[in-house]
Amino acid sequence: MERFIQVIVDGIATGSIYAALALALVLIFRSTGIVNFAQGEMAMFSTFIAWGLYAGGVPLGLAVLTTLVLSFVAGMAIERGLIRHFEGGEVLTLVIVTLGLFILLNSLAGWIWGFGNRSFPSLFGDSTFDVGGVQLTWESIGIVGVLLAVVGLLFLLFQRTKIGLAMRAAALNPESSGLVGVRVGRMLMLGWGLAAALGALAGVLVAPRLFLDVNLMGSVLIYAFAAAALGGFDSAIGAVVGGWVIGVTENLAGTYVDFIGADLKILVPLAIIFVVLLVRPTGLFGTREVARV
Repeated sequence: MERFIQVIVDGIATGSIYAALALALVLIFRSTGIVNFAQGEMAMFSTFIAWGLYAGGVPLGLAVLTTLVLSFVAGMAIERGLIRHFEGGEVLTLVIVTLGLFILLNSLAGWIWGFGNRSFPSLFGDSTFDVGGVQLTWESIGIVGVLLAVVGLLFLLFQRTKIGLAMRAAALNPESSGLVGVRVGRMLMLGWGLAAALGALAGVLVAPRLFLDVNLMGSVLIYAFAAAALGGFDSAIGAVVGGWVIGVTENLAGTYVDFIGADLKILVPLAIIFVVLLVRPTGLFGTREVARV
């Protein structure tokens, strides 16, 4: 029983990282209708910036905070300088643009920092403590706490502030929003900036558990897509619930299903994506589109 609880707790902590990146995917999708395939590489690039600042002598907390700010600005710049020229165009064109951005950021990171592995320190240390026979780490608790804080702040932003309401309006009906004075372009820029900052946060949270390299977020992006698909690409709460479900399910499968083990855990999110798209394409919390015939 203690082992089972341990697997659940570890799965929730890992799932919180997937949820953070899934939230970034949901933010961009809700604000622009675009599925950003470069979200993982944007997070990886930001994590390298945090590592570079830390290696240069900047305290870890300040390095991460600075990276989040820089990522926010870079996300807005990407929307303004690249994505805006293709918004409202063909879906395939937007997919190709984000895939091109994926390749560009991956290659640029390799050119700047090389393709070797690096260690990344944890924001919460590596100490553990025992609760009823279950080993908990401050890192796991910190990751879950950060995710819950982010969800709370996003809720306040979108439900209690004028900027948040304007962002929601611009996403739902940009034409009407523009007519009543909402600066739609600026709202879309803010959406991309927030998503980039969330992706950077996911990167610095997952990097201590893996080696930092240019392929850091490859598998994490697949899990994040599975979380967003499971919860619904237009639901922030769905992204969080989906991330937790994915994290717990993959841990349970890796621990108790012999033929999966640690090497084939990637099959879990792929299977979940397949089943969700087959049974409920909008996800558990997604909004179904209603169209008149």
